[in-house]
Formats: sequence, structure tokens, C-alpha cells
Amino acid sequence: MNNLRRLDLNLLVTLDVLLSEHNVTRAAERLNLAQPSVSVHLAKLRDIFGDPLLLPGPRGMRPTARADELREPLRRALEALERAVSPASPFDPAEARHTWRVAASDYSESTILLPALSGLRSAAPGTRLAVLETVPSRIARQAEQGEIDLAFHTTEGAPSSLHRRALFTERYVLVGRAGHPRLKKRPTLSQLCELEHVIVSPDGGGFYGVTDKALARAGLTRRVVLSVPHFLFVMSVLASTDLVAMLPSRLVRNTSALQVVEPPVDVPGFEMAMFWHERSHRDPAHQWLREYIADSV
Repeated sequence: MNNLRRLDLNLLVTLDVLLSEHNVTRAAERLNLAQPSVSVHLAKLRDIFGDPLLLPGPRGMRPTARADELREPLRRALEALERAVSPASPFDPAEARHTWRVAASDYSESTILLPALSGLRSAAPGTRLAVLETVPSRIARQAEQGEIDLAFHTTEGAPSSLHRRALFTERYVLVGRAGHPRLKKRPTLSQLCELEHVIVSPDGGGFYGVTDKALARAGLTRRVVLSVPHFLFVMSVLASTDLVAMLPSRLVRNTSALQVVEPPVDVPGFEMAMFWHERSHRDPAHQWLREYIADSV
């Protein structure tokens, strides 16, 4: 360890070239250094290793036994260091063998990952994708520790410490089963409040949401009779009952089993974004994944 502290990279590079050339003059030419500078380096190396390393011979210099021992380990170490500090090679998705881990709610799975999945499998067939449940309070820590590569979340309430890219702005629509007798036309505010509603409560058990806040500003309340934690169950409930729900529009587009109408109340929408940590910000593979997902939604 004491010898390692006395070394610098320039000395090791000089030693590698000297062990290849066995000649100070040729080594100086390869290193683009003056011959005296190479001689100074050799003197320092001899002192550090406690060995002459190279001895005068009839045709240049000949290595000592210690120098012969150093040759291959030194070459491998310098090659590894060269690979480590070289610019990252371009990412080739067709040859990639990455396993990506993303945090997503069931809404994000349906509106962001599902549209991207088929093309992702074609473009990067050797990769794998692990989808973890989003826990907003854990996103920043998971990203920092490398447990996830990306997270999908609304921009509101998301960790400010992470990089972010907005994907789209979502709005709410009123949804019920196809042929719902109360949704043949856009209901009035009072008719909306008379309907029985289901609400998605990610935290579990809540019966009050953004729609209720909007109605409260008009002095109105609605009948929320079912609270569930996931959107997938809501879709099944709506298709098989006369319950209705205010849902993000992307979730229900092109769903023949459901009827979608414009609500009679203005409910603020939200912006969806993807988030990642600085540790992977410049990684070519990660950059490719982010661009691919952004182009797919």
C-alpha cells in the first residue's frame, strides 16, 4: 500500500512502455517525452520497487526477474483502466442483455408500459423488464440505491431530487358500462350527483377525491359507494354494474365494454412523467430506454 501511494499513472505507463521497448530512447519516442524525463521516471520506479527493473545489455536493456513478473499484471491493469475511462460505447438495443426495473402503478402499466411493450420486445429482444409497484415515498431512495431505473408518477408530489421528463397531460371523463341508461347523453350536475360512484383510492379506503373537491366548490356532493385501490378492478366493476366513475381518459380509450361521456364538472387533470436518478442520467442504455418510452406514449 505504501508503494501504491507513491505511484502515479504516468510512472506505470512509462514502465509498461519500457518493458515493451527495452530502450529508453524508443520509449521516449512512443511516450512523446524527452529522454531525460523517461530516465527520471525509471529512477523513481527503481526506488519504489526496490529493484533495477531494467539492466544495460548488449542490445538495449534487459528486464530483471521482478520486471518480468510485473509485465503481464501491469498490462492487464492498464488495459482495464483504459476501458474504465474510455467514453461509453454506443448502446445497441439489438445486442443488449439488460434487466430494467421500473416502478409503476396499474394506471402507468396500462397507459405507458403497455403501449411501449411490443415495440420494446422487438427492438431489444435480449432485455428483460421488471415492473415494481409504485410507492411514492420510496421512489427517491429506490432510484438512488439503484433498485429501480425509472419511476412513473404525476409531477405533483414527485421527488424534486430526481430528473424528470413529462410524458403527457391527462384529463378526467365520466365512465359507465356500455348502454348505461343514465349515460345516453351528458348528465347534468344534479344527475351526476345522483349516480352511484366508485373511486380509486391508492392509499386505500378513501371516499373523497379530486372530483369531490370540484363538486364542493359548487356546493354539491356525490354518492361514492365503492372505494378500491386499483384501476383494473374498477374497469370490471363498471362493465358489470350500473356504478360510474370519473377516470383518466387514456385508461378507457378504445374500450368497447364502457361508455365514456364528458362530465358536467371541470375536474383538474394531471401531468404524468418519468423520473430517474443522476447516477443513470448519462448511461447510453438508460438514455435509449427513456427516449423509447417517451416516443411510445
